[in-house]
Amino acid sequence: MATRSYTSRRELEQYSFHPAMTLLVPLGAILLQVMLPKLSWRLGLLDLPLIATIFFAVARRSPVAGTLTGALIGLAQDALTNQPIGVNGMAKCVVGYAGASIGVRVDVENLSTRVLLNFGFSMMQSVLLFLIQRYLLGIPGMHLLWLHELIRALANTAVALPLFLMLDRGKRMI
Repeated sequence: MATRSYTSRRELEQYSFHPAMTLLVPLGAILLQVMLPKLSWRLGLLDLPLIATIFFAVARRSPVAGTLTGALIGLAQDALTNQPIGVNGMAKCVVGYAGASIGVRVDVENLSTRVLLNFGFSMMQSVLLFLIQRYLLGIPGMHLLWLHELIRALANTAVALPLFLMLDRGKRMI
């Protein structure tokens, strides 16, 4: 006879990470984000801090932790790039919250789910960045180039999948 457990999925599969991994992976992603476009303009399509935000938010499955992770990674990215402070912080904050909230309800270890999450959150961040720059900062000439953002989302998704597999090795069950 099957028994029912009243333990939530969030309590069963919540992960933590070694403090060094929690600090070094986002920092490395931000530094690579700054340096890679200097090597080739094509590498400027990637958003490695976004990938790190999605990974940590989804793995921790805590909306508060996802929001803080996204905000900190985004603000650090703004500090090292030519963006106004807070633009990436706001966008990644929303992505972190949404990723953690979805991670509570959906099996995020599945490859197809990871593809959809990374693609969807990459497109979501593009729209958020457009809205922030256009309406909050008042940049009138700001336009959203849909084909470019679609290619960016596909590139981020292609890079995120092997990175997620590597980063999965650092997970610790709480």
